[in-house]
Amino acid sequence: MAGKSGRTISATPENVWKKQIFSWEGILVVIFLAVIVLCKLLSPNYTFVNVLREMPKYLTEIFLLFPMAYILMLGEIDISVGSIVCLSATAGCLISNAGVPFGAAAVLTLLVGAACGAVNGLILVKFPELPSMIITLGTQIVFRGIAEIVLGSGGSVSPTNMDGYRMIAGKIGPFPYIFFLVIISAVIFAVVSAKMKYGRSLYAIGSNRRTAFYSGIRVNKVIFIAYTLMGLFAGIAGLFLTSATYAANTTTGKGFEMDAIAMAVFGGIATTGGKGRMVGGVISAFIIICLRIGLGQINMNSQLILVIIGILLICAVLLPNITGSLRLKKRD
Repeated sequence: MAGKSGRTISATPENVWKKQIFSWEGILVVIFLAVIVLCKLLSPNYTFVNVLREMPKYLTEIFLLFPMAYILMLGEIDISVGSIVCLSATAGCLISNAGVPFGAAAVLTLLVGAACGAVNGLILVKFPELPSMIITLGTQIVFRGIAEIVLGSGGSVSPTNMDGYRMIAGKIGPFPYIFFLVIISAVIFAVVSAKMKYGRSLYAIGSNRRTAFYSGIRVNKVIFIAYTLMGLFAGIAGLFLTSATYAANTTTGKGFEMDAIAMAVFGGIATTGGKGRMVGGVISAFIIICLRIGLGQINMNSQLILVIIGILLICAVLLPNITGSLRLKKRD
């Protein structure tokens, strides 16, 4: 029908299912299924049970995805998380070896991670003119440097009592405990970002920080919480990584920050802030993990696997721009 302005308004309701299927998250589901089929064709050992058996060492990185997505939604970045994982895991092993019960040692490990994240957040809040990449590059060097001073160059430390670490590395059937914790965390972070005030604040700040400030949003508080959460979940990653590798060393967590950013960006979360959904990041994380496991089973060079993941990431960044250009050409 025609409105007062003379424009024709369609009375046909929008097809919600079609919109979901052709959304980026819908495309990611198709890619995920394609990766499963491809890996199954490449390796006869690529079975559900075998994938779950190899997952724990990779699932630790998904813990970093959740708060990293929040930070990217803010239009910021954190490249110190791998070093926080290293320092947290090192601290956890040393505290455990000092005779502290595992429960207390685990809490202290998480507190070390949260403290590192809080340092990042505090500096960025107090000095907003400084870019987050430079600040977290500096703290990346500092945190790993502390771990290297404690461990010595190329050193490592293993918990003398592995009982607690073995306990959290347990399984319910074929599913490791960490799998359930990852899913629970994903649901919480997705609900908060989509439905709650804090999530709306993330998008508002990422879209326009000044406007968000004058709208009454406590910008500094939101940023500080996001970076503290980043540190806390880096501590959780360090704890579970130790349970999977039985040690911490100076290379623990190296490159984890790039993996977390890749998962988020591939999932459709914009590095410029204000865009993206957590569900896309979670799907992309499992795509990358399943692809790594499948290609690893055929003994593909680890560097080549990184090249393939890098190409996927570049394609994910370029695709929206390409489709946008095509739409503009059609309109012209």
